[in-house]
Amino acid sequence: MIWIETLVAATAIAVSGARWIRIAQREHYLAGSVTRFMVRWWRSSPVNIAAIAIAAIALFAFPAGASVIAVLAPVGLSPRGKTSKLAWTPRLRRLVGGGVALAAVVVWIVPAAVWLLPILGPIVVDFALRALKPLEERLGRRWVEQASTILSRSGSRIVAITGSYGKTSTKGYLKALLEGATSVLASPASFNNRMGLARAVNEHLLPGTDVFIAEMGTYGPGEITALCEWMTPDVAVIIAVGPVHLERMGSEEAIATAKREILVRARVGVVNVDNPLLAVIASEEAEMRKIITCSARDRTADVVAD
Repeated sequence: MIWIETLVAATAIAVSGARWIRIAQREHYLAGSVTRFMVRWWRSSPVNIAAIAIAAIALFAFPAGASVIAVLAPVGLSPRGKTSKLAWTPRLRRLVGGGVALAAVVVWIVPAAVWLLPILGPIVVDFALRALKPLEERLGRRWVEQASTILSRSGSRIVAITGSYGKTSTKGYLKALLEGATSVLASPASFNNRMGLARAVNEHLLPGTDVFIAEMGTYGPGEITALCEWMTPDVAVIIAVGPVHLERMGSEEAIATAKREILVRARVGVVNVDNPLLAVIASEEAEMRKIITCSARDRTADVVAD
């Protein structure tokens, strides 16, 4: 019976853990982000509120039942994901290894904690992220320096694209428009953070590539600035601003300011001015660099989609 219970707990930890390590990867491996997601999802609907309440009660009466709930819920947050699949990168493998080691230590000290781990897995993942951060920064520096050297030697012009949404689609359209006339490479999938872009350059940028299109995401101030220090855009594009990261940044104004960082080192900026915040940014930036404005409504814009 003990072996059956252990198997149930281990299976629950593995399945629910897949859900939370995917979130960690999607959130750019930011410590604390996984626990925030956990809290938000358990509070997201009456069904999930009831599920976590039942799981808490079950921990005392029927621990295996709590593990089953941790596999099935939060309802709506799939372990496989819909918009971003789990990618088994070396960094993710290190995170899994660190999380497993941390969980093993917890269970060794408090054996009964094996039933808590399927529910509180996000906390374990966040602790592992914090513990591994110095190592990841040291490992990442090497690959970023290599990517910077490759970019410099290639002579490729860089088009950097950011926005609260639509980055990947715009990148795909631009690649399709350019590749008939020039040699072009776009960063794969949603490789839009420091290590993703470094990997894209190191693994895919070939000599003679004329244009490299880089999708740049940000989960906080300074992230795009750091990207542009070694991947300086010739053309920087801001597509849109919306409440996608409102919980992290606090306001759409703060989001717009973080996106604006992409223009600082650029020779030319392309800005969708349909958003009032971006219209102000475009006007201010036009005093410092060439700005091409785009709009579906404002007929005074440089490019109008009718």
